Amino acid sequence: MVCDDRPDGRRWVLLIARRNAAGKPQWTLPKGGIEAGETDEEAALREVREETGHGAILGPLLGTIDYWFVWRPDQIRYHKFVHYFFMWWDGLAAGARDDEAEHVEWVPVDVALVRLAHRNERKLVEAAAATRPALVQPVRTVDLGADR
Repeated sequence: MVCDDRPDGRRWVLLIARRNAAGKPQWTLPKGGIEAGETDEEAALREVREETGHGAILGPLLGTIDYWFVWRPDQIRYHKFVHYFFMWWDGLAAGARDDEAEHVEWVPVDVALVRLAHRNERKLVEAAAATRPALVQPVRTVDLGADR
């Protein structure tokens, strides 16, 4: 979860909207899968950059959410675990992003708590609003321009 503390003292978080199975926009926190050879931390930073165009500085683990879903093409039921890290926005302008998210928006915590589609993500935002974590340096940097 990418956060930015504004001069007025309010904490803002970065949300994305993507279409759910019914075709309706649903606001969530950026997230995604781990690629071969990545750590959880590296995947979190990469997914934020890919889905939002924003860079972030890694903080501590906020929590893990797990849920079940059915992947429509193959009708297989999957159990997914998503590790959410507190991240500070790196302060730079957004770059290019992929098309997974229909919208990307910074919102104050109180707006995020209303807008987020999933209760478990709202709980993480509440936890992030109540903390001032120290920064954690990633184990290694991720070169998003390199071919793998």
